[in-house]
Parts: sequence; C-alpha cells; structure tokens
Amino acid sequence: MFEYLNGLISIVTPSYIVVDVGGVGYKVQVANPYRYEENQKTRVFVEQIVRDNEQALYGFYDLNEKNIFLHLISVSGIGPKSALAILAGQDLQGLIHAIENNDVKFLTKFPKIGKKTAQQIILDLSGKFTSEGQMTLGQAPVALTTANQELEDGLAALDSLGYSPKEISKVKSQLEKTNLKTADEYLRAGLKLLSK
Repeated sequence: MFEYLNGLISIVTPSYIVVDVGGVGYKVQVANPYRYEENQKTRVFVEQIVRDNEQALYGFYDLNEKNIFLHLISVSGIGPKSALAILAGQDLQGLIHAIENNDVKFLTKFPKIGKKTAQQIILDLSGKFTSEGQMTLGQAPVALTTANQELEDGLAALDSLGYSPKEISKVKSQLEKTNLKTADEYLRAGLKLLSK
C-alpha cells in the first residue's frame, strides 16, 4: 500500500521511529532507529504488514534493504522482527555472501535463528541476490546526548531486536571501555560482539 514516507523524524526510540508527514505521525519499526536523528527530514521506505489483529509499518533506509527484508520474511520461520534483527547488523554484503556460500554459522549468530531456519534461508534465497550486493548503508547520525545515554539507547535497541538480557550484559562491559559517541555506533559494535 505505501512505498515510502517523506517527512520529519519526530521521535526516535530503541525499536521504532515516528515520521511526521503533514502533521500525522507514522510509527515505523526499523532495524536500527539510531541511523535517524530527531528533526531530520528524510525519506523512509516502508512495508505495511497486516497480521491477525495487528497492523505495522516497517521502515528501511533504502530500497535494497527493503527488498532483502521482503525476501527474508518470505522464508518459513522468519517473521518481521527476526528479519529486522538480521538487517540491524548492516552487514548486508556478509549476509548475501553467507546465503550464496551456504554459511549456516554466519546466519545462526542472529537472535532466534537456529540451524534449521538458517538452512531454510539458504535453500529459499540462494541465487536471488544477483543485483542486490551493493548496499548504501548511510552515515552515522551526530551524537546529541552523553555517551552513557547513547550506550543505554544502543543496549535498548539490542533488547528490542530479541537479544537476551544475559547476552546484552556480556557485551555491555566491553562497550563501556570503548570511545564510541552515538547509539548507532554502540548498536553496531554490540552486534559485532554478539556475532563472534
């Protein structure tokens, strides 16, 4: 129904953003909300998904990211939340490489993706990314608050992606030793640590 929203980012939370389009705020669930800044004018590509009693908008930085999301949710056992968790790492080249090279280990590092589901992803999606390998991942937003708040926001985003409190506490101490400035950087670094 919707292809994209052009508007102002009015709210950024650990699991979603709100895009103000002509005075109407659209709640959009995204893989990494901290790629966006409050009061930033932008275009967000969206996909509306209606299930049972729920309607939700899922947002993407560009069309490539949206297309990969649509491929992922076509796989049995992958819902929108799992697909967003996979996209959150923003290593889309690595994801495509893993699918094309039967790398089950790479895929099982994502939350709630077991060996069986990883094999299903490879089976269903192998060969479908011929022209989608080049991804525009954008720039990290400018830090607006203190590093501690940014760290907490990054950890909250990991929680919203489905990582357990135990997994998050493991990486928190390592992240506290870094000199990162934005929630986006903390989220990316946390995802890298969790994927080891």
